Amino acid sequence: MSQSTTTTLGGSPLSIASGLHGRHLTRRLVQLYVGLTLYGASSALLVRSGLGLEPWGVLHQGLAEKSGLTIGVVSIVVGAVVLLLWIPIRQRPGLGTVSNVFVIGLAMDGTLALVPEVHGLAGRIPLLVLGILLNGVATGLYIAARFGPGPRDGLMTGLHRLTGRSIRLVRTAIEIAVVATGFLLGGSVGIGTVLYALAIGPLAQFFLRWFAVPEPETAPGGAAGVVVAAGTASAREADRLDAAPEPGPGPSAVAPATPEQAILRP
Repeated sequence: MSQSTTTTLGGSPLSIASGLHGRHLTRRLVQLYVGLTLYGASSALLVRSGLGLEPWGVLHQGLAEKSGLTIGVVSIVVGAVVLLLWIPIRQRPGLGTVSNVFVIGLAMDGTLALVPEVHGLAGRIPLLVLGILLNGVATGLYIAARFGPGPRDGLMTGLHRLTGRSIRLVRTAIEIAVVATGFLLGGSVGIGTVLYALAIGPLAQFFLRWFAVPEPETAPGGAAGVVVAAGTASAREADRLDAAPEPGPGPSAVAPATPEQAILRP
């Protein structure tokens, strides 16, 4: 088994290459980059719908309006800034974290260059629905690849661990602040923002089950068990998310291996 090169950030050990070994590596890498690309494309479709963006998209659009930069470039800059905020809260990025910063923004600008503006609800509503559905597919793909949370998701789990507040409270506070700031800067808030908030959790959880990569189980005695079939592993992961209790205050944070709880919890 290969050893990954480790550095430190804010006193916390980092391993950007963490997870780059073991079974199903090719599949996981494909899922990661296809998922991030589709995420950027889905965000671009929400922009073209003109009916409201996802919370962070509202901020990105507002900053783009004020700065003159493309929304994809703004997404990259914001992602990098948020990643820097991981230093004081001692979060550990993975390959997926760093890739998230760049791939989504590039895919978003690329899609916006290809998809023209649409006028009239007959064209905008299908774009909105497709954008939300595609975002759920993309979220399931890149989370199931298990290469680490995105910068924004890691900020939620890090603040949860640092403050002892629930994931729900931390996520809600961050997203309200993000939407309010983006709206004041000129970002688009509308029915699409509400529909996204209601739909993304169930959609992402469904596709997380669908795209879950089977991994070896460890027997109670510590010995490696058999590799679980994809359907069984997927169902077990989703059931664990459904049944996971809300963490209380104190050091019992969401496990680093399950950052999806920060995204999927309503």
